[in-house]
Amino acid sequence: MKKLLVIGAGFLQSFVIQKAKRMGYETLAVDADPDAVGFKHADKYKVVNIVDEKACLEYAKAEKVDGVLTAATDYGVLTTAYIAREMGLPGLNYEVAKLIKNKYRVRKCLYEHQVDDTEQAYEVDKDTDLSALSEKIVFPVMVKPCDGSGSRGASRVDSADLFEEACRCAMEASITHRATVETFIFGKEYGAESLVVNGEVHVLGIMRKWMTEPPYYAELGHAIPTDLPYVFEERAIQCVQNAIKALGINFGSVNMDMLITSEGKIHIIDIGARMGGNMIGPCVIPYGTGIDYMANMIGNAVGDEIDFKPNEHSTVATRLLAFDGGIVKQLPDFNALEQEYGVEIYHHMEVGQSINEYHTNLDGCGYIIAKSSMIENAIRSAEAVLTIIKETVF
Repeated sequence: MKKLLVIGAGFLQSFVIQKAKRMGYETLAVDADPDAVGFKHADKYKVVNIVDEKACLEYAKAEKVDGVLTAATDYGVLTTAYIAREMGLPGLNYEVAKLIKNKYRVRKCLYEHQVDDTEQAYEVDKDTDLSALSEKIVFPVMVKPCDGSGSRGASRVDSADLFEEACRCAMEASITHRATVETFIFGKEYGAESLVVNGEVHVLGIMRKWMTEPPYYAELGHAIPTDLPYVFEERAIQCVQNAIKALGINFGSVNMDMLITSEGKIHIIDIGARMGGNMIGPCVIPYGTGIDYMANMIGNAVGDEIDFKPNEHSTVATRLLAFDGGIVKQLPDFNALEQEYGVEIYHHMEVGQSINEYHTNLDGCGYIIAKSSMIENAIRSAEAVLTIIKETVF
């Protein structure tokens, strides 16, 4: 029985852990949280901070794992690549992993290779003369941390008088205290999920997305298929493939966000060298494309056979359980809602729990997954269930 180490054991990683166990692998996990939900499903686990590369490597060596991966968090990418390199396991090149963690270096690479249509981009840190830069750039701009997850610290800035504060917020949300500044693009946001196997890029799907209003830009849901014209989606797929090749991503999952304008211009705004969050791996890709994404990702990590042949699939739409904040007074009958509307509901709410106002993905309380033969019906079902839950909870 091969051993797989999953870096991170939170709510979203728990789906990967359970999938690996169902596939017959001995599954191990590490996380800094001793109460991480994924620990309940792992065969073995250890409480270790996932950004502590050497401590995680020590555990991986002691357990003699056959593969390592991370999912749904950027914080485990470097550690995963480090372990793979040190133990000679399948994995992302460590230097490429370091590149991907720096959003400015990513943007610079994409610009130099003319991968997309974005032009203006700068990196700032504590020594940057923000006042001088604000006179140089063309507003509006998007300011975000050079590293991190979940849209935390990202904001749109429309004028010079707001620029310095936005940069400071973004740097505070960055592990390395740096931020990137890019031209703000007036377009709709879409996602792309890919898996690189033996150096070959497989774009698994382009996803429609719903986002919060400014200034936070956090995800509210996904859908397959998109509402894009065929020619736009084909160009998006080509941009994804070109970006992965330009960055030298040689292995594993790649989650990408892009803005597409009404004229079909494409602007890649974020790239993560790991499986996307918000139920993309367990539900969105397999339900919307028929490809068993997590099975392929896991098999890739341990060097086993991969199968991209699609199974039966349908349209799919999701909604995050995102609220204005408050105390949970009561919970609806989730089972009854699932049966009545034909949806799946995943949540981590309890009566009496304090819920944050939704600003980033980390403030979400769960997910609604709706499938249908027609995408409009899936969207309506997900939205109807979300409305009922909102009216019941507070």
